[in-house]
Amino acid sequence: MSYSDVYSRSIADKAAFWEECASSIDWHKPFNQVVDESHLPFVKWFVGGETNLCHNAIDRHCADHGDKPALKYISTETGISTTYTFNELRVKVMQMAAILHKMDVQKGDRVLIYMPMIPEAAFAMLACARIGAVHSVVFGGFASHSLAVRIDDAKPKAFITSDAGMRGGKIVPYQELAHEAISISKYPPKHVLWVNRQLDKNFKSTGTTHPNTTITDHDYHELASATGEAEIPVTWLESNEPSYILYTSGTTGKPKGVQRDVGGYAVALATSMNMIYCGEKGRAMLTTSDIGWVVGHSYIVYGPLIAGVTTIMYEGLPTSPDASIWWKIVEENSVQVMFSAPTAIRVLKKYDAEAITKHDLSGLKHLFLAGEPLDEPTASWAQQTIGVPIIDNYWQTETGWPILSVMRGIEPDHATRLGSPGFPIIGYDVKILKEDGTEAGADEKGVVCIKPPLPPGCLTTLWEDDERFLQTYFIDHRGEKYYSTFDYGIRDQDGYYFILGRTDDVINVAGHRLGTREIEEAISSHKEVAECAVVGINDSVKGQAPIAFVVLIDTTKSAAADEAAALQLSISKVVDEYLGAIARPKEIHFVNMLPKTRSGKLIRRSLQALAEGREVGDLSTLENVQSIEHLKQMFNEKHQ
Repeated sequence: MSYSDVYSRSIADKAAFWEECASSIDWHKPFNQVVDESHLPFVKWFVGGETNLCHNAIDRHCADHGDKPALKYISTETGISTTYTFNELRVKVMQMAAILHKMDVQKGDRVLIYMPMIPEAAFAMLACARIGAVHSVVFGGFASHSLAVRIDDAKPKAFITSDAGMRGGKIVPYQELAHEAISISKYPPKHVLWVNRQLDKNFKSTGTTHPNTTITDHDYHELASATGEAEIPVTWLESNEPSYILYTSGTTGKPKGVQRDVGGYAVALATSMNMIYCGEKGRAMLTTSDIGWVVGHSYIVYGPLIAGVTTIMYEGLPTSPDASIWWKIVEENSVQVMFSAPTAIRVLKKYDAEAITKHDLSGLKHLFLAGEPLDEPTASWAQQTIGVPIIDNYWQTETGWPILSVMRGIEPDHATRLGSPGFPIIGYDVKILKEDGTEAGADEKGVVCIKPPLPPGCLTTLWEDDERFLQTYFIDHRGEKYYSTFDYGIRDQDGYYFILGRTDDVINVAGHRLGTREIEEAISSHKEVAECAVVGINDSVKGQAPIAFVVLIDTTKSAAADEAAALQLSISKVVDEYLGAIARPKEIHFVNMLPKTRSGKLIRRSLQALAEGREVGDLSTLENVQSIEHLKQMFNEKHQ
């Protein structure tokens, strides 16, 4: 069948379609209703069915696949590499489950996981799933205040952390951050489990979390040794019970805790691994994300394992010890599927292409990129250099799996188009709505929306806040509520969708509404540009004006003032040609690096704040402090 046939059926006959997809996972108890749409936009999938994420990720593979690799851990930070078969992973997860039981964690209790990219983080997630606890993973190294806010929202019974993480060869101690967060939280956990990697020389063993409370500290390695090969049975959960909470990045004030279900999520991931990512049982998948983000949840931990695919968990940078490290991993592990972010590829563009081409990548079938819009120059460079199809896929923390892409598992020759993530994924009834509330036609700009019900795998609500879920995500359209992605987009004459940027990334220049993403796309097309970021700043005449921060492929070309001026003029002309003079940046600043989170996302609010002479705010997820310090110095001199 063609993509269009399968997609149309997923919308027109959703119950029959998803009932078939549900056969891709194990059910302890069959469901009695595929979908309950009686309280839209709230929706329930596979009502009455009982299943378990951990069982589907590990146990069901052990009978015929138990001695095959399930999880391979590679750390270029510590030099440690370890492989766990499905049988071995099951033992490790049951050990962690036994430890959770020792800490009195039961079905429905929350467990906050604040960990670096180490196997124990995956053990903890899967152990929670096994016993029916609700995990909430917070990115390791997050600032104490941000961590405390998440503790207070989730109210975890247990807190699992480590002595330290590592990034670029630098140790990032966690103990002080964890202590501070717990001490200022209103609802501190009763138990803290420490995984001591022996990285932090100042790490103090158990008994030091918060002396003035009844919190109990535990040492993971001691308890794991004591439990041995404990046999902890699976706790079967009704399909719509919560599996985890994941707080959206960049949240201010009270965080938004995205709540995911069990059955719908398992079915969505199994289906996506087959129809989108084309992951074959027994092959390997490398996803260069972090378990603190949604991509790490879906396509490092749960998705590959549910499909019986070996998942590679990588701790390190894409350029350390050198820019060939990822491709060395791909070659040595015969990686079939790779998932990364456009930002990482832009970083690699600045290095000699031989770092990639010297490796045998013949086993790699696709490179998937997501997390931000993929610009045409980066996509073209990646396609030519890596030599495999580059597949953009667009989705959000809230959806848990792609909204837009091409589906090579259905249609092997499903064509991509540069600059576009592709078409709506099965189950997503995608619409583009204009500001006047009408549906956009071909090549007309509007907000990308989804008509409920949201398909399996998407958020079911916000943790303990149904009203905020409704108010935040849904807009009224002709008497019906539609889910808003808050992204502008267009659909061309052939049905390809293009994402233009966040609705809150739109700036108003003398009455003209411009998307910063559109300007970035134009600048990125310049032959000398590696990457860029555009923000809008206050302007006394025009209201707002765009300014650009540009990283050159060869940063020495802007060293001399006359060369920099010539490049600024050349880049401005490119913007004029693409979008007109109204979009021309008021200022173009050449920088060596852009401020990004450790997941690779640009911290645009900080760029804007610096340019306007304001405080930059919380930078706890910042990858490279030097990027901000350089900009601070530059703008301080300007504002003096």
